[in-house]
Amino acid sequence: MEAMQAQTVDVIKRMKEITLVMKTPEQVLEEQGVTAADLEDMLDELQEHVEAIDMANDLNSIGGLVPLLGYLKNSHANIRAKAADVVTTIVQNNPRSQQLVMEANGLESLLSNFTSDHDVTARTKALGAISSLIRHNKPGIAAFRLANGYAALRDALSSENVRFQRKALNLLHYLMHENQFDCNVVTELGFPRIMMYLASSKDAEVREAALRGLLELARDKPGGENGSLSEDNEKLKQILQERINGISLMSAEDLGAAMEERQLVDSLWNACYKEPSSLREKGLLVLPGEDAPPPDVASKHFEPPLRAWAARPAEDTNVGSEKKPTPLLLGPGPLPEIAHGQGTSNADADIGDDHHSGERL
Repeated sequence: MEAMQAQTVDVIKRMKEITLVMKTPEQVLEEQGVTAADLEDMLDELQEHVEAIDMANDLNSIGGLVPLLGYLKNSHANIRAKAADVVTTIVQNNPRSQQLVMEANGLESLLSNFTSDHDVTARTKALGAISSLIRHNKPGIAAFRLANGYAALRDALSSENVRFQRKALNLLHYLMHENQFDCNVVTELGFPRIMMYLASSKDAEVREAALRGLLELARDKPGGENGSLSEDNEKLKQILQERINGISLMSAEDLGAAMEERQLVDSLWNACYKEPSSLREKGLLVLPGEDAPPPDVASKHFEPPLRAWAARPAEDTNVGSEKKPTPLLLGPGPLPEIAHGQGTSNADADIGDDHHSGERL
């Protein structure tokens, strides 16, 4: 415990040192021989520290959040991109830090970079930070709408950068899924035709994200029989048929990799035209061995552990309070009745202590 406390103190101390550097004017740092690469390395280190939710929230307490947001306006594109990356880590699954960044006008700076930065990587990183900042954050979503964020998303979809397109499509799908009103906004701004175009992209992830967005619109019913896509019915049918033809020509290996795309094409066809797609007739919708999805054994290993803990439903945190089976006591001891009673009490106490200790960590 002493070692862990000492390590925490060291991290806070180091974060204060980084904060001091971030507060130092760029010109002064250059005069002292600090390069842009040095600052990128420093931000990399800061990002590692703020993986822990407590440290992410403490960054504001020690005065480091505002200087970090200031780095979004740095003259070096790589530093602007890296600063947005750190902000993403800070606000991900962290309502408290989301609120702090909103209060510090962080959304405005991120939107500025997203819409106006000349460097596409900086724009992409800013969009990633915006996505994490407004996710499950109603004030953030409202502010995004008021700042004409949808127009910026439309511009991003017109980019030639596939990573930028993917991030924009994923955020767009999230917003539509959260609120039916956003489906109307998306339709009015002409997104359906852009997504139809992207559904034929050479990038598989862009195609899937575009199909996912179109499916969300197809399930939105106030605009007509096929929801928000009714005006482009024939065009969509042509695009889906082209995708079916393309899937039919895939090798066995490519078919396996395109499982989600196959399912999206069929679901979208069914939602719009009230009948299964020809993928079913051709036996391409479900391949041998795909009847049941494989168990998810990997995702939990690729999520930051503390963020995973924070996002866990509240009921999961009461595991330690459940009654545990009495441990087997070996060797001579008291009478069985007494041993059983004492064993249960001690075991439950130990488990409860371990659980609450884990929560503090």
